[in-house]
Amino acid sequence: MTNENFEAACAHDTNTWFDRRTMLRIGAAGAAAAAVVGFGEAAPASAASWTEKLGTLKIGYLPITDAAPLLIGKSNGLFSKAGIKTADPTLFRTWPALVEAFAAKQVDIIHVLMPLALQLKFAAKQDVKVLTWNHTNGSAITVAKNINDITELAGKTVAIPHWFSLHNVIIQQAFKTAGLKAIIKGEASADAKTVKLVPAAPADMPVQLAAGQIAGYVVAEPFNALAEVKGIGKILRFSGDIWKDHACCVTLVRGDLIKKNPLAAQAIANVIAESQLIIERDRNQAATNLSTGGYLPQDVKAIKKALADYTTAEYPKAITHPEWKSQRINFQPFPYPSYTVELIKRLKLTAVDTDKTFLNSINLKTAHADLVALGFAEKAIAKNGGNSKFGLPKSLTRKEVIS
Repeated sequence: MTNENFEAACAHDTNTWFDRRTMLRIGAAGAAAAAVVGFGEAAPASAASWTEKLGTLKIGYLPITDAAPLLIGKSNGLFSKAGIKTADPTLFRTWPALVEAFAAKQVDIIHVLMPLALQLKFAAKQDVKVLTWNHTNGSAITVAKNINDITELAGKTVAIPHWFSLHNVIIQQAFKTAGLKAIIKGEASADAKTVKLVPAAPADMPVQLAAGQIAGYVVAEPFNALAEVKGIGKILRFSGDIWKDHACCVTLVRGDLIKKNPLAAQAIANVIAESQLIIERDRNQAATNLSTGGYLPQDVKAIKKALADYTTAEYPKAITHPEWKSQRINFQPFPYPSYTVELIKRLKLTAVDTDKTFLNSINLKTAHADLVALGFAEKAIAKNGGNSKFGLPKSLTRKEVIS
């Protein structure tokens, strides 16, 4: 699919957030699919035969670099080597479409915004588990070329991919630091120092920016790099320069896979970790594979830029914390418990145009264990060379750093 055709297909598709109606549909889809046997859910008779009873793994994704570990796992034959048969990954245009397909067991494994994983688990009451992190960082605030400071967004409109996204958290944090206030209804005012946030499909964002319909957007790569390559916008700030090494998308599976076929779940986690190391070893080659394999429809120059370009010489204002030694996008599988807890706290403080009262009932002491399939990432890391291979501390603990 060409970039132009992809953008055309996404045009006017604004159903990019979960309202109550969408949540009800997801719940209904999950209930209807309860009797359907998904990938790996038939318990194997023995460890020796676990691969024989898997079926075909169906991957669902949005065309962003966040999905790279799953896609490289497919393109490089890692799933096959692990004994897992996979169908060609299915590209979805919006997060609701992807999640509804997952709930209906039309796909078996997805990468998804972590705040959406929280919403699915605790609001929609879906039996889902985060298997691994897909990546860290990997997003940016992109603005029109005539904007040089975040304060210049006052009175303007900025697009986000979803109300329940790290992007929404990040942009509102940046606004607060700059003395701006995000609004979700009405018109933005320069005098009042307000900025209106609107959800939009990622592929629509560069088009809207070029047309002057929005002043900027915050989204996953390569849509920020695409604006640079096409000359329609520039990076104002990288997300990983606001929240150090944050997660954005995580790998999500159904709880039945964890319970009924943990060997299959572990094999998937191992593939993701190995894919992450492959990407790290040769980012340009990974970008080429993502493009020529037909997984990402954007200009390969944008994909390569998204995976590799992150220097203070090129981005003296967009990178304010070079001492963090972060990357534009990084890849490691371990889900930090501290991040889960801090994300829930931050979401409570973030304006959204949908119900978020479910956040108040989440037990912060058990939230991580409730959401994450514990131990799988750790075993995948050990199998692929240990913590140091992924730049992780021996303790697998950290303190969240937010600027």
